[in-house]
Amino acid sequence: MEWFTAPDYWVARLVFQKALAAVYLVAFLTAALQFRALIGERGMLPVPRFVERVPFGRAPSLFQWRYSDRLFAGCAWTGCAVAVALLAGADALVPLWAAMLLWLVPWALYLSIVNVGQTWYGFGWESLLLETGFVAVFLGNDEVAPPVVVLFLLRWLLFRVEFGAGLIKMRGDACWRKLTCLDHHHETQPMPGPLSWFFHHLPKPLHRVEVAANHVTQLVVPFLLFTPQPVAGVAAALMIVTQLWLVLSGNFSWLNWITIVLALPAVRFPATPPALPATPLWYETVVLAVAALLLALSYRPVANMLSRRQVMNRSFDPLHLVNTYGAFGSVSRVRYEVVIEGTADEVPRQDGDWREYEFKGKPGDPRRWPRQFAPYHLRLDWMMWFAALSPAYAGTWFSALVERLLENDRDTLRLLRRSPFPPDAPPRHVRARLFRYRYTTWRELRETGACWERTYVREYLPPTRLTGTAHRS
Repeated sequence: MEWFTAPDYWVARLVFQKALAAVYLVAFLTAALQFRALIGERGMLPVPRFVERVPFGRAPSLFQWRYSDRLFAGCAWTGCAVAVALLAGADALVPLWAAMLLWLVPWALYLSIVNVGQTWYGFGWESLLLETGFVAVFLGNDEVAPPVVVLFLLRWLLFRVEFGAGLIKMRGDACWRKLTCLDHHHETQPMPGPLSWFFHHLPKPLHRVEVAANHVTQLVVPFLLFTPQPVAGVAAALMIVTQLWLVLSGNFSWLNWITIVLALPAVRFPATPPALPATPLWYETVVLAVAALLLALSYRPVANMLSRRQVMNRSFDPLHLVNTYGAFGSVSRVRYEVVIEGTADEVPRQDGDWREYEFKGKPGDPRRWPRQFAPYHLRLDWMMWFAALSPAYAGTWFSALVERLLENDRDTLRLLRRSPFPPDAPPRHVRARLFRYRYTTWRELRETGACWERTYVREYLPPTRLTGTAHRS
């Protein structure tokens, strides 16, 4: 079938595949370096306890059959190795069917991780990576030109990501309709970056322009993805520019980067396509069957997207094949942070020697300037932002975190920037307090060198210590 392939997009496919492999590498590296404290055998939310109560059909995963920290580490590091191989072009060195299986490996491994990751893997970009990775399996290698149907599926996914995000904003917080959300967002976002303070202090008229431009990019430009070139390529380029602006303004894990990756196949890079053999019939059959399946599964995500009760970041099947997306339907006006402190005092006093634990990414010391971590994902730091919004978000894991700190648990402390206690002298008590944070003004920054100003609000967790009957949860 001559219409089946689009040879002019062979460079776009190559760039897309390399970029996707890079995102896979970051995702697996994040999993390998953080899992023991989060979901390991002695983690805050252990996988073995999860699979005891959740059947395979609801959460398909390799770890439903067997779990050990060694096996999980092996899967995560195998995912890293396969991602590196794909970056190096290993899929171009094997037959078409083998290349498809090679791309299927990281998808299956990451699906196994996400489906047992519980709260720590409940972010929309996990499903977005899985959906993108599944479609990428059928994009082919150098033996065939890129299939038109698969290129369409990638644009369809990008459309749902952007348009769904635009709709949730217009239906959600009134500040999006008033163009005022960015008066607060850069200050209250989950994890500010090194430039977020400066973005917050941009003139308010410019914030209005930013919001208006965002609405255009998410509610109008996505429809242009389905127009002929060069319009579709220009639409994708506008989305890439918008995402790079977001990369500069905060730490959103790989959400912005995977969206950029999705936009790449819509750009037709100038190049002379190579002469390629005819597309195998079996490959055409498989691609068309998968495309039909994904379009059929799109019904519920589209119905959700068009509903007045639209929800963000929902998976409608356990394989995360077709999902619904969205972000920041509401924007906080005030930033709160949970500050965790420990003391070596036998009897805790309000004015005792309390020492603060420092996290890698979330605000703590008002004088410590935020760092850039994205696309790497600091899962504990992100969940601490949710915990500050409401204790309900921390109900399943916060007490376990406190217990690990009381034990000076090595894996947990590795998630932090610094512990105030030496490894052989854990704290006697740990407490948590809620503070309100705000960005300093230009004048305050010059006078104090602090980018944050914080004010005590209330006690979040009273002084807590280990008891003789304490055990790991």
